[in-house]
Amino acid sequence: MILTVTLNAAIDKRYVVDGFQVGEVNRVRECAYTPGGKGLNVSKPAAVAGAEVTATGFVGGHAGHYIEDALKPFGIKSDFYHMEQESRSCINIWDEKNHVQTEFLEPGFTVTEEDFARFEEHFSGLVRRADVIAMSGSVPRGLDGTAYQRLVKICRDAGKKVILDTSGKLLEMGIEAKPTMIKPNLDEIRMLTGKQCDHMEDMIEAAKVVHEKGVEIVAVSLGGEGSFVVCKDGIFRARVPKIDAVNTVGCGDSMIAGFALGLSEGLSVEETLRKASAISAAAALREETGFFVKEDMERILPQIEIEKIS
Repeated sequence: MILTVTLNAAIDKRYVVDGFQVGEVNRVRECAYTPGGKGLNVSKPAAVAGAEVTATGFVGGHAGHYIEDALKPFGIKSDFYHMEQESRSCINIWDEKNHVQTEFLEPGFTVTEEDFARFEEHFSGLVRRADVIAMSGSVPRGLDGTAYQRLVKICRDAGKKVILDTSGKLLEMGIEAKPTMIKPNLDEIRMLTGKQCDHMEDMIEAAKVVHEKGVEIVAVSLGGEGSFVVCKDGIFRARVPKIDAVNTVGCGDSMIAGFALGLSEGLSVEETLRKASAISAAAALREETGFFVKEDMERILPQIEIEKIS
C-alpha cells in the first residue's frame, strides 16, 4: 500500500472566464472542483496506475468531507485526521481571452501542537501497514519546519521507505531525518547546498552532497529536459520525448507517484526513473491535474531514454 500525506489539503476550484476584470462582476463560463494539495496529486495518478492508495493528513468541516468523497471514484481510501474548522479552498481563475492565470490560495485552519501530536499517533498506525510513504506540499498554520522531520523519523523508525517533496525550511529540516528520496528542483538544490548549479556537472555535484548526507535517492527535476537521479547505484539521466503539453501543473507530483510505485514494486532505479518520467509526461497531456491515461503512459514509456552517467 502507498500512503500519501497531505497536511494542507484543499478543494481546488478552477474558474474559466472570458476577460477577467478586477473590481467588476465576472461571469464564470466553466468551473471544476477537485480535491487538491500536492499529496493528493500524488494519490490520484498512483491509484490510476493500479496501486492500493490510502490518503491521510488534515481535513475539516463539510469541505473536508467533500475532499474525502471526491477521492472515492479513484478508489483511494481516506484516513484523515479531522478538524472542526473548514478545509481551505484554492481558486484558480483562467482568463480564456487573455490567457492569464490568477490564483487565490487560502491559508486554511491552524493546527496546534496537541492536534499534531494526536495526528502522529494516527499516522504511526497507518505507517505500519504501508510499503511506501509519500509526503508532499506545505503545512497548515501552527506547524513549523520540524513537521515533516518528525513524520519522516516515524517512517524510518518503522523501517519504511519515505519520499519527501516539499520546499524551504520544511525540506531543509526534513532531510535531517534522512528520507529515502527527495525530488528538488534547481532552486531547491541550490538552497540545500549553497551551490550556483549553472551547469549540469554542478547540479550533479550538488545532488551528490545531499546524497552523502544520507538521502538514498536524490532526483532532480529539469523540467522539459527531463531529470536525473543520484543514488548508490550511480547517476542516471532521463530524457523525455517532446510532447504537446496541455497542463504541466502537478506533473512533478505525478512523477513522485511513479517513484512511489517503483519503490513499492521493488523495481531498479533505472526502471523506476523510466516509469516516473513516463507517468509525468502522460499527465501533461491531460487537463485535469494529477491524472493520466494508461495508454498515454504505455506509449511514452519506450521513448524515455535513460543514460547512466557514472
